[in-house]
Amino acid sequence: MRRRLEVIVALTVALVTPHAMATPDEARVWLQRMTESLASRNYDGLFTHTAGNQSETMRIVHRVEDGRGVERLVSLDGSGREIVRTAGEVHFYMPDRGVVIVEPRSDDGSLLKALPAPGPRLDSLYTLSIRKGNKLLGREVRVVDIQPRDALRYGYRLWLDEETAMPLRSVVVDSAGQAVERIHFTRLETDGTIDRHELEPAVDASGFQWIRSGKRTEPRAAVAVTGWRPLKVPPGFRLVASRLQVMPGVPMPVQHLIFSDGFAAVSVFIEPSPPTGPAPPESTSMGSANAFSTRIQGHVVTAVGEVPAATVRDIATSVAPMEAEPPVAEVPTADVER
Repeated sequence: MRRRLEVIVALTVALVTPHAMATPDEARVWLQRMTESLASRNYDGLFTHTAGNQSETMRIVHRVEDGRGVERLVSLDGSGREIVRTAGEVHFYMPDRGVVIVEPRSDDGSLLKALPAPGPRLDSLYTLSIRKGNKLLGREVRVVDIQPRDALRYGYRLWLDEETAMPLRSVVVDSAGQAVERIHFTRLETDGTIDRHELEPAVDASGFQWIRSGKRTEPRAAVAVTGWRPLKVPPGFRLVASRLQVMPGVPMPVQHLIFSDGFAAVSVFIEPSPPTGPAPPESTSMGSANAFSTRIQGHVVTAVGEVPAATVRDIATSVAPMEAEPPVAEVPTADVER
């Protein structure tokens, strides 16, 4: 009997050890595979995006052309909004507002929200683990858990298809372990043929207002462009880019600073404060996204990002105006077209 028990224990250990001994390196490899799959594969899928008490069904179509991804994201819940990403630009079609916003974009990252990409500072800010998960869409999956080392950022949980490493589900988790945002695919077809017309917007944008934002600048040029600089930001975050951006309904270009810890990003918008009118709301939230507004020396400063409320507050209050230095790089001004 004792010998039999020892054999059973040994077999049990042998069966569970591959999952129990999964290392952060293995999780990192799966994250890298996910990033590469999102960029290099053709795919067409439907997913549900849930943030707070709001839920939206969306279709995503991704096609690789000459080694670069072209992508279209469509809301299927009545607003008619679409996002189309090409090699150099992202077009935001908003028929309910009669506006198309065009932003430059040089990276090949997916439009899917809440999907982190691995970076060099990952280990100092997050811990990684990986385990076997239950099937999704009839596919075997691996679950990658990404836990922050502090309360300044959210955690992530990703269900990846074992064959392709494509994300089938993702959850953003707060410090209490509660899900604050979800993406769940209900259909996903990979590596098929995607016709070019599937990437064309269905929105008739004739007569819309077209708004084009200026190009992003490198961090060294941020102060010269905006005249603002960060004094002290939460640990792990740093200024990565800035630009002048035209916003619908705002008469002048808004100064836009972008902070990141390698996973999460926070945008800070700075505009002159109106001479009269109510003070800006201090904080708002929807799902994993939080915003905080304050007044600093005659300007309204608003920080927005998929990070905890305390983090956007700390970043918003960390910027300050200063005398602009000689420009380091030329930055095109934003244009408005009709």
